[in-house]
Amino acid sequence: MELQELYSLMDRFAASGLTALEWEREGERVALRREGTVSQLPAAAPAAAPVSPVQAGEQGEVVAAPLVGVFYAAPAPEEPPYVTAGAQVKKGDTLCLIEAMKMMSEVPAPANCVVEEVLARDGEAVGVGAPLFRIRRV
Repeated sequence: MELQELYSLMDRFAASGLTALEWEREGERVALRREGTVSQLPAAAPAAAPVSPVQAGEQGEVVAAPLVGVFYAAPAPEEPPYVTAGAQVKKGDTLCLIEAMKMMSEVPAPANCVVEEVLARDGEAVGVGAPLFRIRRV
């Protein structure tokens, strides 16, 4: 493996959410490991265990994070949040954004509902299944 290929592999590893990577080619072996990620994001759940976007609990229904990333309440820092407590939204309306690996993913409302409470803080890291909103269907 050429030095430039190794540097490229290291850069991609550093930009990913991986904590370990092993690469073997033509008798050469590279193993990269780290104790945690730079942003200390929680680990994602295994792919075999998908998380329902809405979970029922003692406090009513909760819209949960569908992926690991950073929670953003608004489309941009200077703009108002998509929703606040008390907001009535329709199925499919955007509740928030989650940024993962420089990609923004919208989290839609699962049904016509009222947002009872915003549970996540703007700019905080969230893991798969983390509670984002408490809602009441209407």
